[in-house]
Amino acid sequence: MNNVVLIGRLTKDPELKYIPQSETAVANFTLAVDRPLAKEKTADFIRIVAFGKTAELCERFLTKGRLVGIQGRIQTGSYKTQSGETRYTTEVYADRVEFLDRGDKSASGDPVQKPAPQVPEGFQALDEDDDDIPF
Repeated sequence: MNNVVLIGRLTKDPELKYIPQSETAVANFTLAVDRPLAKEKTADFIRIVAFGKTAELCERFLTKGRLVGIQGRIQTGSYKTQSGETRYTTEVYADRVEFLDRGDKSASGDPVQKPAPQVPEGFQALDEDDDDIPF
C-alpha cells in the first residue's frame, strides 16, 4: 500500500505547466511539513505534484504560506546529470488537495484569487456551462 497524508504550508507559489502530448496540466510545489517531536522547530520540505483540474485549482488558489492537506502516493525516480551523476528524486503525487485556510484576504474580507491562467497556445478555453462535456 502506498498512501501518504500531509499537512503543511507552501514554500512558494505553485508552478503550472502543460504536457504537450496529452495537454494535461501539471502543478509542482513544495510543502513544509513540521516535525512533531523535534526539540527545535524544524520541517521537512516535500515536493508535491498535482495533475489535471486539481493542478489548475492549485495554481489559481494556492499561494506561498497557505496551509493545505495533501493525500496521495510517494513516487521515486532517478535521472543522469550532464556530468553522468545519477540523481534520485522523491515526490508525492497528489490525488486530493484540501485548502485548510482561507489565505490572504482583500480589504472587503473576501479571499484573494489569482486571475484565471492564460490559455496556452493550441488549447481552447471551455465554458463552465458547456453541455457537450461528458462529465
